[in-house]
Amino acid sequence: MTYSQFRSKQNTFTSKDGNIKYLDQGQGNVIVLLHGVPTSGWLYRHMIDDLSKNYRVIAPDMLGFGSSDSPKGYDIYSEEQHADRLIALMDHLNIENWTHVMHDAGGLWTWELFKKQPHRIEKLIVLNTIIYEEGFDPPIRFKPGLMARTAMWSYRNGITTNMMLKGLFKSGMTQNTLSKIDIEGYRRPLLENKTRAMYYFFSQTCNNLDNYQSVIKSIDIPVTVIWGENDSFLKWMSQQEKVINDLKIAKGNIHLLKARHFIQEEQPNIITKIILDF
Repeated sequence: MTYSQFRSKQNTFTSKDGNIKYLDQGQGNVIVLLHGVPTSGWLYRHMIDDLSKNYRVIAPDMLGFGSSDSPKGYDIYSEEQHADRLIALMDHLNIENWTHVMHDAGGLWTWELFKKQPHRIEKLIVLNTIIYEEGFDPPIRFKPGLMARTAMWSYRNGITTNMMLKGLFKSGMTQNTLSKIDIEGYRRPLLENKTRAMYYFFSQTCNNLDNYQSVIKSIDIPVTVIWGENDSFLKWMSQQEKVINDLKIAKGNIHLLKARHFIQEEQPNIITKIILDF
């Protein structure tokens, strides 16, 4: 499937801040697939068809990412406002409860969602997600200002974008096997000037990571972890004991894969099977 074909399947939700594109596929109980930075629902393309045989799959492009709008401003991309828009999307779809899968910065948007409406998520599946400072080592940190804005602006240039993505997937995958078709889904949004949400993340979030421990400890639903054990961006071993205790993860629900950060690219079939079994 090409990225253009993927986009043609997406629906549109008009939030108060701009249009949010999302894939809505399958029937039955709902699974939400939440991406992080700098990705989109495209990250889950190898998993959606198999999951949607048994479930209704919702895979949004959060505001500022993928094919969704990228309005001016920066605070509009705060973790809290991302959570507000995700809740609004689910309300729009008349979905009260769901199983929630999140990756990377999607974890921060999820913790904010739990602060606001903790009853909405019935099961939680954690994929290489930002949880605690102990495991957080982002590849980029910028101070807010001209230098950071210039760096984000440069990602709108084809040559610079190609170099950035090449480096990102080289460090984020055990072996970069992505084709030009695969890369197009990550490349085109950047060429469409969708970098404001990235600016907020790399210049604000990465320098001032909130402590969500009280929220995380309050979660009392089934949780499973699927983690690329060789991830250099989000490290499992340095925070595992704290995460297991705080999320009350049952024995047998920790799955460490021979992969790095982008486990949906490296091990999609294994992840899908674990989710379906869970």
